[in-house]
Amino acid sequence: MTTNRAFSYTPLWKLLIDRDMNKTQLQERAGISPATLSKLGRGGNVTTDVLARICEALDCDVADICEVVPTDMKGVTD
Repeated sequence: MTTNRAFSYTPLWKLLIDRDMNKTQLQERAGISPATLSKLGRGGNVTTDVLARICEALDCDVADICEVVPTDMKGVTD
């Protein structure tokens, strides 16, 4: 049986907490729109360019800001 998968941005939100940064600061540093930030908050699809800009702004790797999870686990945190 094939399990559907989706991106989860939970690691991004945890990283922001660790760095004492809020979403508005991320938006400004990465040069992303409020709509894109909202899409991330809902676990929506964003372009690889957006992910790259976030990684550049946070000096991290894409694996530090998102993960692929089964869709039935999307949004579930430890």
